[in-house]
Amino acid sequence: MPLYEHVFLARQDLSTQQVEELTAQFSGVIAAQGGKVTKNEYWGLKSLTYRIRKNRKAHMTLLNVDAPAAALNEIERQERLSEDVLRYLTIRVEAHEEGPSAMMRKSDRDDRGDRGDRGDRGDRPRRPRRDEVDDADAVVVEE
Repeated sequence: MPLYEHVFLARQDLSTQQVEELTAQFSGVIAAQGGKVTKNEYWGLKSLTYRIRKNRKAHMTLLNVDAPAAALNEIERQERLSEDVLRYLTIRVEAHEEGPSAMMRKSDRDDRGDRGDRGDRGDRPRRPRRDEVDDADAVVVEE
């Protein structure tokens, strides 16, 4: 059977328990269609870049699914009908990722305080500020 990664965003005013019930409901539909959910990750209540249906935050959940396409079509149909689901995305993958997903590993990277690709900046020469420039260094242009 094909492998999928399915992410859905639920409204911010739902409790964590209600989001878990939604996830269990969607997992049950997949099981009824002959598939299985191999991994279920709750990413938490995250801030959105822009408002979606007047919501500034959303509960995010990832499902790694091994199911026929008909099962995913039914899940997406139910999510379109549900007022609790803001957005969803399903991607077909060749193989599921082992261990935690990138969203779960992101918190580890944030805790270290890395500067990323920006570098140390200690090796770059510093330009003098305006108040540090002497009048002798000023250039006079005559016409």
